[in-house]
Amino acid sequence: MKFSGFRSWLKNERFLTYLNRFSFLLSLITILVALYDLGFRHMQREEEQLNHFYFGALIIGVVAILLRYFLFRVHFRLKVRIFDTVLGALFGFLIIIKIDGVLESFPFLEFMNKMVYLYLAALIYFIREFSTVEFNFKNQYLNPAQLFITSFLLIILAGTALLMLPKATHEGISLLDALFTSTSAVCVTGLIVVDTGSYFTLFGQTIILLLMQIGGLGIMTFASYFSYFFRGQTSYQNQLMLKDATNSEKIGEVFSVLKKILFITFIVEFLGAFFIYFSLDKSEISQIGDRLFFSIFHAVSGFCNAGFSTLQNSLYEPEFRFNYTLHIIIALLFILGGIGFPIVLNIYKYIKYAITNLFLKIRNNRPLPYSPWVINLNTRIVIFTTFVLLSVGTVGFYAFEYNNTLSEHGWFGKIVTAFFSAATPRTAGFNSIDISALNFSTLMMMFLLMWIGASPASTGGGIKTSTIAVATLNFFSLARGKDRIEVYRREISHASIRRAFAIISLSLMVIGISIFLIATFDQDKSLLNIAFESFSAYSTVGLSTGITADLSSYSKVVIIFTMFIGRVSMLTLLIAMLRRVKHLNYRYPTDEILIN
Repeated sequence: MKFSGFRSWLKNERFLTYLNRFSFLLSLITILVALYDLGFRHMQREEEQLNHFYFGALIIGVVAILLRYFLFRVHFRLKVRIFDTVLGALFGFLIIIKIDGVLESFPFLEFMNKMVYLYLAALIYFIREFSTVEFNFKNQYLNPAQLFITSFLLIILAGTALLMLPKATHEGISLLDALFTSTSAVCVTGLIVVDTGSYFTLFGQTIILLLMQIGGLGIMTFASYFSYFFRGQTSYQNQLMLKDATNSEKIGEVFSVLKKILFITFIVEFLGAFFIYFSLDKSEISQIGDRLFFSIFHAVSGFCNAGFSTLQNSLYEPEFRFNYTLHIIIALLFILGGIGFPIVLNIYKYIKYAITNLFLKIRNNRPLPYSPWVINLNTRIVIFTTFVLLSVGTVGFYAFEYNNTLSEHGWFGKIVTAFFSAATPRTAGFNSIDISALNFSTLMMMFLLMWIGASPASTGGGIKTSTIAVATLNFFSLARGKDRIEVYRREISHASIRRAFAIISLSLMVIGISIFLIATFDQDKSLLNIAFESFSAYSTVGLSTGITADLSSYSKVVIIFTMFIGRVSMLTLLIAMLRRVKHLNYRYPTDEILIN
C-alpha cells in the first residue's frame, strides 16, 4: 500500500511540474558552469572536476527526460522526440569517446576535441529545457515597444559581461570597450574600438558571432519560436505581442512567419558560409578549422548586416582586396539580409504562385484564379527603391573614384568594387577600399546612402527605403497639386506618411545631437569625420574614417547610445516612454498652418 501510494504521488501533476523546474534549473546551471569553464583559466584538477560535473548533469538530465516519457507518459510532439533522440545519441557518443583511444581511432572526429561535444550536449539540453518554459507577456507590465527595448538591453549587458571574461581576450578589456563592442554587435553596427581578429580569442569571437546573430533577428524571435516548437501552443497575448515584431498580417500566421524567418536565415547563412569557404585560397588561410570559422563568421556578419570581420582592415587586407568572388558573395548576403523578411516572404509567395500556375496550366490546361496583387505594394516600393539606390550608388562611386581608390583594380575589379562600395554603406559595414582616402564627393554620397539604409523588418538600419520612397512620392504629389499620395494604383495611408516624416525628423535630431556632443568632447577631430561616425552609428553601418578607437570615453558613450537608438529607433523609444492613447472619440476644427 505504501509503495503504491508513493508511486501515485510520483505520477501526479505537481511532481511533474517540480521535475520540469528542476531539470530546467539544472540545464541553466550547466550552461553557467560551461561559461565559467570557457571564460576562466583553470588548473588540471579543476578541469577534471568540471568534466565530471558535466557528465553528472547530463546523466540526471537524460534520466529526467526518460521519466517524463515512461513514468508520466507525457506525449511529446514528433519534433521534440527527434530532438530528444539527437540528445540521447550525442550522450551515448560522449560515453563511448570517454574511453581512452576511441577518439584517436576515428581521425574525422578529431576535428573537434572531447570538450566541444560535451559543450554541444549541454547546449542542446539547455535549449530543450528552456523551450518548455511558458512565456506570458502581459501588456499591463510591458507593451511591445518596452519589451523590444528591454530584450536588446539585456542582450547587450549579457554580451558585455561575457566579453569581459579573462579567456575572451588575450590581454583583457575595459568595461567601456566591452560595452561598446557588445552594443555594436547586438545593434549589428560593426564599429570597433579594438581589432576583432587579434584582440579577442576564439571564445571572444564566438561570443561576438552569437551577439550578431541574436541582435540581427532579435531574442524574442528565438525564444518565442523554440518555445512554440517544443510546447506546440502559446497564449493569445503572446501572438498579439509577436504580430508586430514579425510584421504578420494575421495573428494565426505569427509562428508560421517566425519559422520561415529562421529557416531563410539559417539556409542563406549556410549557403553563404559554403561559398565563402570555397572562395578562399589556402595561401590566405591555411588551416581548415580557421577557414571554416572565417566562413561562418563572415556569413553571419554579412547576412545580419553587422560588418564585423576577423581581418584587421576588413576586406581591404592585401590578401583579400582582389578576391572579387568573396566580395560578391558577401555583398549578396548583406543585400538579402537588408531587403527585409516580409519582402523575401512575399517574393517566395509570388514564385510559388507562378510555379503552381505554370504546372496547372501545363497539366490541366487550367491556371489558378487570377490574383493581381500577389506582390504587394510594400514589396514593389522596396524593390524599386533598392534597385535605384544600388544603381545610382554604383555609377556614382565608379565615376567619383575611378582615378582614386579604384585605380589599382582592373576593369572587372572596378565594377565589383564600385558595386560593393555602393551597397555596403546601406548598413553592411564591410569595406574593400580605404574609407579615409575617398574623395569628398564620394563621402557626401555615402552620407545619403548610410542615412537611408536598408529596408523595414530587415537586419539593417537607417531610416529605411520605404521611408525615403514615401517622402519622395510626397514631394511629387505636392508639386502636382494632389492631396494624397498615389502609386501603383494604390493610395498610401496617412498613417504611413506621418510615420515616415516622424522617422526622418527624429533621425536628423538624434544624429545632430550626436555630432554636437562628439564635437564638444573631441575638439581635435574634424567635423567631417565626426559626422561620418555619427551617421554610421545611427544607421548601424559600421564604416569609419578611422577615428573610432581614438575617441574619448565620453564620445564612445555617445556612439553607444547612437547605435542603440538607431537599432531600436527613436520612435519606438517614444512609444515605450509615453502613454499610448487608446481612443480618440472626438475631433477639433481643422485649421491651416502657413508653411513655405
